[in-house]
Amino acid sequence: MSAPHAAPSAEPAFVPASDHPQALIDRVRSAVAARTPLRLVGGGTKAFVHAPVAGDPLDLRAHSGILSHEPSELVVTVRAGTPLADVEAALAEHGQCLPFEPPRFGAGGTVGGAVASGLAGPARASVGGARDYVLGARLINGRGELLTFGGQVMKNVAGYDVSRALAGSWGALGVVTELSLKVLPVAPAEATLVFEVDQFNALERLHRWGGQPLPINASRWLGEAAGPGRLHLRLRGAVAAVEAACVRLLGEAPGVRLDPLEAAAGWTAGRDQQLPFFTAPPSPAHGLWRVSVPQTAEPLLAAWPQLIEWQGAQRWLWAPADAADAIRTAARAAGGHAHLFRAPAVGDGGVPRADAPSPALGAVMQRLREAFDPHGIFQAPALF
Repeated sequence: MSAPHAAPSAEPAFVPASDHPQALIDRVRSAVAARTPLRLVGGGTKAFVHAPVAGDPLDLRAHSGILSHEPSELVVTVRAGTPLADVEAALAEHGQCLPFEPPRFGAGGTVGGAVASGLAGPARASVGGARDYVLGARLINGRGELLTFGGQVMKNVAGYDVSRALAGSWGALGVVTELSLKVLPVAPAEATLVFEVDQFNALERLHRWGGQPLPINASRWLGEAAGPGRLHLRLRGAVAAVEAACVRLLGEAPGVRLDPLEAAAGWTAGRDQQLPFFTAPPSPAHGLWRVSVPQTAEPLLAAWPQLIEWQGAQRWLWAPADAADAIRTAARAAGGHAHLFRAPAVGDGGVPRADAPSPALGAVMQRLREAFDPHGIFQAPALF
C-alpha cells in the first residue's frame, strides 16, 4: 500500500448519467446517515481467506459490464462487478490477458474482488501483482462521494495513489465502481520443464537461473521439505528465446519438457488451488498457511510438506493451529510474514488469520481508512 503524501485532493468527478452508480451512492449515504456498517459482496469466491466480516451486505454484482477495451492501447475499463471470466474471455479474443493471473477459486468471481484481494497467480514474481496493473479507479468513499483517481495511462496522481492502494485493501477504503486495467499480449511461445530435485537445490537453481537472461515466467516446487520433489519451470516469451532456454536448462540439469496441454492444466490448477496439495489437507485439524518471504530465503519449516511458488517467495504448507507461533517466528526471522490462508475445518484455536502490521504500516493504514471512511462504514478484514 502506498504511503500518503498529503490529504486526498480529488473532487467528485463528472460522470455521465447513464453510467452513474446512483443506487450504490444512495445506499452508502443511507448507511452513513444511519451509521449502519456495510459489508461489500462480490462473487464470494475469496470469503474463506479471512475471518467473517460483519455488516449489512452491499452486493456489487449488478454493477457489471465492460465499458471499453482498447486493444492497441492495452487498456480495459470495466465496472467492478463484472465477472472475471467475462473479462478474460473478451481479452482472449484479441490475444491479450491479465498477466498477474488473478486466482479464480470458484466460478463467479468479479474483477473488483480480484483487485480488492490483491492476490496473484504463478507469474507474480516475474510480471508483478494486481496493483501493478491498476491504472485508474472510481470509488465511492465513506461520505457517499464518487471520486475518480488515476486514468487510462501509466501515470501517478497527486496525494494518495488510491488506484494502486485499492489492490489488497479488501474494500476498506470504499466501494470500487470502476477499474481501468493494463493488459498485455499473450506470449508467442511457452514451455514447461520439470526437474526431480529436493527443496534446497530447487531454490538454489531458481536463484541462479533468475539472475540470468532466461524467459522464466513462473515456478512451482512440491515435495517434502527435506526429501525429493518436482520443480516445474514455465518459460514464456519469443519463440527463439523459449527454445534456446529449453535447450540450455535441460543441458544443465536432467529434466523433461511437458506436453503443452498437460502443462497448461497444471498451471491453471495451481493458480486456482485445485492441485491435490491444496484440495486434500492432511487432516481436518490442518490449516493452509501462506508464508511470504524474500526469494533468497533458505528452506523453512521442514516439518511439513510444502508447495513453493514465485521463485521461492511464496511458500504454502499445511499445519495445525498450534504450530502458529513456530510458523510466524520462522517467517519473521526470514524477513517475511505468515497468513493462515485457509482455516482448519476443526480446532482453529482462535489463531489470528493475519500477522499484525508493523507500527509504521499500521499507522499508514489507519490514516488511509480515516481519510476515506471517517465514519467507519465499510467493514473489512485485517489488511495485512
